[in-house]
Amino acid sequence: MAPKLFLTGTTGYIGGTVLDTLVAKHPEYEITALLRNVPSNFTSRYPKVNIVKGDYDSAEVISDAASKANVVVHSGNSDHEPSIKALIAGLLKRDSTSFLIHLGGTGVVADWQQPDYLGRVNPKVWSDIENIDEIISLPDKALHRNVDKIILDAGAQNSDKVKTAIICPPDIYGPGRGPARTNSVYFPAFFEEIKKLGTSFYPAEGTNTRSWVHIEDLMTLYVKLIEAAIDGGGNANWGKEGYYFASSQEASQLDIAKATGRVLHKHGLISSSEPQQLPLDQVDGMVSSWGIPHIATYMFAANSRTRADRAKAVLSYEPRAPSLWDSLEADLLACK
Repeated sequence: MAPKLFLTGTTGYIGGTVLDTLVAKHPEYEITALLRNVPSNFTSRYPKVNIVKGDYDSAEVISDAASKANVVVHSGNSDHEPSIKALIAGLLKRDSTSFLIHLGGTGVVADWQQPDYLGRVNPKVWSDIENIDEIISLPDKALHRNVDKIILDAGAQNSDKVKTAIICPPDIYGPGRGPARTNSVYFPAFFEEIKKLGTSFYPAEGTNTRSWVHIEDLMTLYVKLIEAAIDGGGNANWGKEGYYFASSQEASQLDIAKATGRVLHKHGLISSSEPQQLPLDQVDGMVSSWGIPHIATYMFAANSRTRADRAKAVLSYEPRAPSLWDSLEADLLACK
């Protein structure tokens, strides 16, 4: 029988690209997607993908779909507890072992709540192997920690029924390939604030540093982990050790601001290529339309430095996509 997969978040940047990648690479998979609203191009692009209508609060719909899947790939809201609980409840109804692959993020280790390092480089680089005990014991105030704990507990208490993994990408660049959103999160937000300010910018020293990965390299990791799940677990790590960073490179906010300034000035979108240094409190007030306190501090002033040690060690993950700098111009111009 064909492996059965249930996917969420398939109109998003990451989840949509996961869907598109799996349909192209593994047409033999039987895929079901959760959709609140069906994009007009969805059925023509993915005629063999089954659709279940619902959103992340549709607990019965989610649980029922998960109960019919060998593998669940949850790429939706990383902090939404009802959806993850419904997925786990559905998987626990199955007679055979199933797999849950959840989209987390390296925001869980970001230092946006540590004032000493805002706008300054933090020497801490997190390894998903060497620092795994520290990662799975982070305080509740860490981003994504609420859902991470639910997944880790489910994997520990029901290891014979549900094998769990959490993919934690850093900031992502490159064009998505899904049916709806195809832009990343960071660059559209950065571009909008630059338009308001009239110049590129960085906070304080601007040496705060974050890891990055191209969307296509991230898809390589997803495919490897999903294939391992279909193979009964393969050589992948699951449960407590099932934490996967995906980083391929890193960059400081200052270097990004300088490169962005050059690109936007070249295209006549700002009057000067030189970025402006801003105080931390001004940066903290940005991206206010999102309604998320301190989101701009997290995005533009914090450090989040990680190494994809586990993916490389157990899944032979080798990032090969174009670098951040090679992709920057196209990503910025896609925000216009």
